[in-house]
Amino acid sequence: MSWASWTTPGVYSGHGGVLTEEVGVVSGDLTVHTTWVDGEAAVTVQYTGAADWFTMSGSPAPCPSETASRDLHDAVIEAVRGPTTATVPPLPQASAEID
Repeated sequence: MSWASWTTPGVYSGHGGVLTEEVGVVSGDLTVHTTWVDGEAAVTVQYTGAADWFTMSGSPAPCPSETASRDLHDAVIEAVRGPTTATVPPLPQASAEID
């Protein structure tokens, strides 16, 4: 079994916030967490410092490698900071290939 995880606290959402499966839109100071296990990436968010985690809409997403999971995590952070309501974006094309 292969796995990796990435956590970035202090990500301030853009105007549209982040769409979650459990509670709808969350916004403000968020922590983004991506866990990659055997070809699939799960993305969750929480209010920074809170206990509850929420599944980001579009998660889990197919992701072929650990390197691709890091690229996806970076793309998620950019989406969260963006001007529209964020969901898990498509995997960057360069990362969609198995390394």
